[in-house]
Amino acid sequence: MSVFGLQGGGPTWKVPLGRRDSRTAHREGTGTIPTGHESLANIATLFKSMGLDSTDLVALSGVHTFGRARCAAFMDRLYNFNNVSGKIDPILNGTYAKTLRQLCPKGGDVTSLIDLDEQTSLTFDNKYFLNLQNRRGLLQTDQELFSTKGAETVAIVNRFASSQSQFFNSFAKAMIKMGNINPLTGTNGEIRLDCRKTN
Repeated sequence: MSVFGLQGGGPTWKVPLGRRDSRTAHREGTGTIPTGHESLANIATLFKSMGLDSTDLVALSGVHTFGRARCAAFMDRLYNFNNVSGKIDPILNGTYAKTLRQLCPKGGDVTSLIDLDEQTSLTFDNKYFLNLQNRRGLLQTDQELFSTKGAETVAIVNRFASSQSQFFNSFAKAMIKMGNINPLTGTNGEIRLDCRKTN
């Protein structure tokens, strides 16, 4: 066992050693990663097909307390929601939408990077869930975790927003589950001496 954690704070968890990894990158395997525009139902179905439940989905989405997204990833929410010219996503907090329009002006640089968590982008914490409660989720797929009426993810977002320790605990469990999805066996791949590079 080895202990793994994240820079910027956050939980740690024990990772079993000996997992076999591929010797090469497989770009085609990234086709199952959600794009930021899919419905919550589609993402939940994808996660379920990999043995991950709604708590795992919300916890793993919480990694968006870190990172940035290009304007191109969410500009449709600011200028062309549901293909209606000039329409802003009505779920977006109005003040936040105005700020985003200033940071990502129509006709501007679509490669500009915006923090996924406007409050604490360099700290792994539960502020991401507070953002969702305040309708300040940058990506549509993030906001739908809280704004999809009747979704079981709403209660999970509320729980994580009120308890950082519950978020950390669920995130660590979900990371372990994710690490055990379709492991290579037999002579396929290799057990790496350094997880960042092939042997």
